[in-house]
Amino acid sequence: MGGSDGILGNRDIDRSRATIASTSTRRRKWLKRRETWLVVLGVILHAVYMLSIFDIYFKTPIVHGMDPVTPRFNAPAKRLVLLVADGLRADKFFEPDSEGNYRAPFLRSIIKGKGRWGVSHARPPTESRPGHVALIAGFYEDPSAVTKGWKANPVEFDSVFNQSRHTFAFGSPDIVPIFCSAVPHSTWNTYPHEYEDFATDASFLDEWSFDQFQSLLNRSKEDSKLKELLLQDNLVIFLHLLGCDSNGHAHRPFSSIYLNNVKVVDSIAERVYHMVEDHFKDNRTAYIFTADHGMSDKGSHGDGHPSNTDTPLVAWGAGVKNPKPISGTNHSHCNFRFVDEHMHDAPTPVEWGLNEIERVDVNQADIAPLMSTLVGLPCPVNSVGSLPLDYINMIEMEEIEAVVSNTKQVLNQFLRKSYIKQLNSLYFKPFKQLANYSAVLDQIEHLISFRNYEAAMKLSENLRSLALQGLHYFQTYDWLMLMTIITLGYIGWMIYLFLHVLQSYTSLPGNISRKEQAARQRSYTGKINLCGCLFMGALSILLFLEHSPPLYHAYTTMTVFLWTRIINEYWTIRALWIYLRGRKFNYIIKLVATSAVALFILELLVNSFTDRKLYTWCFLIMGAIASLYLLKSIPWRSGIPIFVCIACWFLSIFTLMPAQIPDNNELVIASGAMIILIGLVASWLDLHAEGNKFWLSISNHGVKRPKFPMLFHLQALLVGLSSVMVSLSTSHRTEKQELLALHQMINWSIAGFSMVLPLFSANGLLSRLTSIFLGFAPPFLLLSIGYEAVFYGAFALVLMAWILFENTVLYLSKVKKPSSSTKIVEDHLTLDHDTRCLQLSDVRIPLIFMVLFNVAFFGTGNFASIASFEISSVYRFITVFSPFLMAALLVFKLFIPFLLVICAFSSITKLHQIPRLGCYFLVISFSDVMTIHFFFLVQNTGSWMEIGNSISHFGIVSAQVIFVLLLFALTNVYTKDIQCNSALESSQKAM
Repeated sequence: MGGSDGILGNRDIDRSRATIASTSTRRRKWLKRRETWLVVLGVILHAVYMLSIFDIYFKTPIVHGMDPVTPRFNAPAKRLVLLVADGLRADKFFEPDSEGNYRAPFLRSIIKGKGRWGVSHARPPTESRPGHVALIAGFYEDPSAVTKGWKANPVEFDSVFNQSRHTFAFGSPDIVPIFCSAVPHSTWNTYPHEYEDFATDASFLDEWSFDQFQSLLNRSKEDSKLKELLLQDNLVIFLHLLGCDSNGHAHRPFSSIYLNNVKVVDSIAERVYHMVEDHFKDNRTAYIFTADHGMSDKGSHGDGHPSNTDTPLVAWGAGVKNPKPISGTNHSHCNFRFVDEHMHDAPTPVEWGLNEIERVDVNQADIAPLMSTLVGLPCPVNSVGSLPLDYINMIEMEEIEAVVSNTKQVLNQFLRKSYIKQLNSLYFKPFKQLANYSAVLDQIEHLISFRNYEAAMKLSENLRSLALQGLHYFQTYDWLMLMTIITLGYIGWMIYLFLHVLQSYTSLPGNISRKEQAARQRSYTGKINLCGCLFMGALSILLFLEHSPPLYHAYTTMTVFLWTRIINEYWTIRALWIYLRGRKFNYIIKLVATSAVALFILELLVNSFTDRKLYTWCFLIMGAIASLYLLKSIPWRSGIPIFVCIACWFLSIFTLMPAQIPDNNELVIASGAMIILIGLVASWLDLHAEGNKFWLSISNHGVKRPKFPMLFHLQALLVGLSSVMVSLSTSHRTEKQELLALHQMINWSIAGFSMVLPLFSANGLLSRLTSIFLGFAPPFLLLSIGYEAVFYGAFALVLMAWILFENTVLYLSKVKKPSSSTKIVEDHLTLDHDTRCLQLSDVRIPLIFMVLFNVAFFGTGNFASIASFEISSVYRFITVFSPFLMAALLVFKLFIPFLLVICAFSSITKLHQIPRLGCYFLVISFSDVMTIHFFFLVQNTGSWMEIGNSISHFGIVSAQVIFVLLLFALTNVYTKDIQCNSALESSQKAM
């Protein structure tokens, strides 16, 4: 009987073990399915939410369906001549040269004798197309042009040319067709693109435009139809003068060629004026001379610097006031700011020599209604410009009529937008300030009929100002709703991920009553899911009735789905709250402090996207804190505290260096020697660590000996050979202006072969990581042109310091409580046999990973703009222009530091025996805190670079969910068989 009892007892034990093993297997399968589902959901969610910025920030402000407002005044001019000197800076136009002579004598004589002048303030982006659109159509850059790569206006718009009886235009093929190609009542011509040659003096392009106009007038003497056409009213003549822009780009705006071009455009203005006056002899022509944008000292434009936004404006002729001496009563709108944020009535520089004559500054879009008024045309229906009355020479009654026409035209846009939005809204919120607009219009008409022009003018200008505010109100009408949905979606996703990490990778489920929680949850899940579906359906019906775009449905569906899943976890959240309430106060303080530090680090990373120097401070402080912690815990003779400090401080130098990397081949070659030295020291430590208790877990000691003992020597040889090839390839290309086929073949062979070798290295942690470091060094060196080669070595030293720090922390924790870790592993059956549960202190690992990952982004440039990386980096592999291959090589070079970070991260998760996917989900949660911040930082105004960078910052952080995962998959080839000596075993040996 005793024997049978024993047998039965053993059977029970075996059955119990089998049940536990079966449950554990099922849990692991469930966890794997859940992880796959979460990754897929994360990719879809981030892809959908990334598109939301185009619905929020980049919708076109242009609406159609408004009728032009016919002016009720007599046109002071029959025709208008518009001269636009592309890229002409205001200061270079107005200031004298070194000899004290002014560069534009004719236009200065106009300013002093028969016209008005000022500075036209352009709004960024200060580029040619948006600048001309503002001048001729009266509105600023359409933000939806981002979908066309800023190359064209995606929506058709009205312009002064459309409203004219006939337009004659001559100039650049990039500008004239934008306005004239779809206008049947226009005569235009452009020079070939080949004429725009930066190697020559481009002022001949301006002469070409003048010659075309002169030829037109000469032909009219023989062509009766052309003569009859030219004698009609409501004509517009447009000469686009590109010379200053081309010469500014090629030679800079302080060059003699650019400054001489200013004299050329002044001469053309003089010749056009005399030619037109001699031809028509009726004094019924108005002239406007201006520029679309300025030019920076570097020969570029686009941003909001005054050298780009300040352009000259000179108007004279029929309907334009004469010069007015300056006086204290001239200044009015003292608190008014222009679209480029410059104050009204800014002081005129003394060197311009115009301090005695009144200066009238305008916004660039104000020039469109000015031109329309001068020739008696309706203002362009999409214009947001305000008529600058200080330029117009009219009787008071006609002035007020012109302002009323301008006001009605802006008001019509507001009414159209209001009507469209009301038509598609179930609950419409009107712009309350204009609820009684019709009564105000009636009051204006009443005041005009009683000749109370001053009161009518004030009312009209106030109504126009409110209409412009109303346009902005309807442009941003859906912003609050969309931003709320997207923000709630991101928050919901982070909470859902956080709950998954708590349930699957921590010991928390063992500390709360899982059975009771599961029973309650099952009874509520069906009801909550039903409510979620009904709510989702109701929202979809509402959006459908409001004719909302399909993506609106996707945003709301995703957000409601996530919050339904969170509400499903109510009992988990409740149990978590009860669990936290039962913990000691010290634990709560620790939890709050950890959250605050994490938030601070994430905000630091957000700001680092615009200021790389923050990383310098980050690594100086991080190096000091880490080394002080280690000095307090372990003897300084181990060398680890000093090494950690020096490595961090060395890396801190690189983010102070310029993003544009200067050529320095000697530095690249020296970096090869540094990389070999780092590899040599790491290999020696790997083989001689048995006497150092802080290295045992990561060394090769006790791990199976490598199959290829000479592998290190081969890798060091390839690094040295790549340094030699850097010198040979560069010197030969510099001398002969070509890349030898033999050099090209050797470079490709070294780069390809070296990346395979780490797969054959020993699988100890330090030996494998050293091999990976040496394996990716040759391609990185061959793609380097300067200090980034040293960055590679410095970055690897910091990664090594991180691993040593984590290994020391692990050793100290095992020495203090050698049995606690094994107990935690037994408590949690959902984890594999070789992983332990995540603890609060483990949060530092994904946070340090994110700092290092972002340093890899911005340590040697600005990853947000691939244009900031030097194309000469690829010249040792290819010199024939091949954009896709060149871009692929550049991207590969940028990815190499990321691969090193991921390999180090994977090794640390193996060292600590924590779940790597659990850490990945924490990384994604943290990156989404940054994503929300960048979501609110997206710009739709400013230079194209500023707008583009704000989009790319948001896109980069949003894409990390898939980007990091792909790098995990790629580096898994190198790290999957890494083995660490048991930390517990190491600590026992040490003890």
